[in-house]
Amino acid sequence: MCSVDIVYVSADQQLLHLHCEVPDGATVGQALSQSGIWNTHPETRDLPVGIFSRQVTQETLLKPGDRIELYRPLLIDPKEKRRQRAASVSSRAKRRIS
Repeated sequence: MCSVDIVYVSADQQLLHLHCEVPDGATVGQALSQSGIWNTHPETRDLPVGIFSRQVTQETLLKPGDRIELYRPLLIDPKEKRRQRAASVSSRAKRRIS
């Protein structure tokens, strides 16, 4: 048996962390199916998946200790979000100085 973790953060920021025991030679898709995540969170069925931040296919063979991650689409470009955050901090600092 092979021990793997499955991690998903839903759109409302709820963390789902599942621990699964799958047969040796199991694929990512088989682990996801066995975990029941597709039943409890049907929106995950067509999401891209990865292992330790590297995108893989559902046919990828698992190794003991792998962490399967499900990736939701980004709502905003990370660079743009940092720019907005920096502008917000800057404007608050200017208001305190005035």
